[in-house]
Amino acid sequence: MALATFSPSIIARGGRQRHRWLRPSHRLSKLLVAAVLLVQVYPLFWIVTTSLKTQNSFAGSNAFSLPVHITFQNYVRAFNDGDIPRFLLNSTVVTAASDVLIVALGMMAAFAIHVLGFRLSKLVLAIFLGGIVVPVQVVLVPLFIDYTHVGLLNSYESLVLPYVGFALPISVYLFVSFYSYIPNDVYEAAALDGCGPYRLFFRVTLPLSAATIVTVVFINSIFIWNDFIFANTFLLTQNLHTIPLGLESYLGEMGSTDWTATFAAVSVTSTPLLLAFLALNKTLVRGLEGRHATA
Repeated sequence: MALATFSPSIIARGGRQRHRWLRPSHRLSKLLVAAVLLVQVYPLFWIVTTSLKTQNSFAGSNAFSLPVHITFQNYVRAFNDGDIPRFLLNSTVVTAASDVLIVALGMMAAFAIHVLGFRLSKLVLAIFLGGIVVPVQVVLVPLFIDYTHVGLLNSYESLVLPYVGFALPISVYLFVSFYSYIPNDVYEAAALDGCGPYRLFFRVTLPLSAATIVTVVFINSIFIWNDFIFANTFLLTQNLHTIPLGLESYLGEMGSTDWTATFAAVSVTSTPLLLAFLALNKTLVRGLEGRHATA
């Protein structure tokens, strides 16, 4: 039976036809990416440009127009009339404390479930993953009552505890997914060298988990930094207000007559996460892929 042969011209012609078929879909994908980028970036661009307008320019012109005369007095008023440094400090303390606990507990739980293993490890993992579907609203009243009884209401701890609890399911899932890409030969070689469970965790798993740690921290920091529900429920005094609560009270006091200063405050409080994302975006992508462990 003779083998079919294809001339180079036929192969080249088929390649050109395939490229013609892919070209419209490639253009469509570019348009979709551009549309998504516009939807995501334009609100931030509008907030920043509005914060640079004068009050008269904002009130007397199209709200979506570019500023004719740029001014930074809105930022001066935002800091003078609001307590932005205090709000930033409170959010930073709560976010940092929550992230430390989320990473430590999530890594250890995933290590015990996937690497060490035990009889009911799959059931424990399923229970963790079941926590993803629990809405935060169902725990507000019970937690408020419990905090009142134990004296945790109106404190940093009243925010950190639910943040950690609701972040652990997805964090454990991400760490377990990452650990599944670490070859068993790595752990076997370390065990032959005399590494016990603790040394395996600190000498092998922890150094390899840097990208996943960054991913877990950033994903949860977005939720914690922007959370309003827990902060509005458990924080009663203004000196403990985080950024969302601070912006809400700021708007209530002066936002109705000074929108430009309000947008300046929003721009300032959104900057830390944006800078972190720009600096760590490649690490975030590697952490979400999980396969950097095999590199």
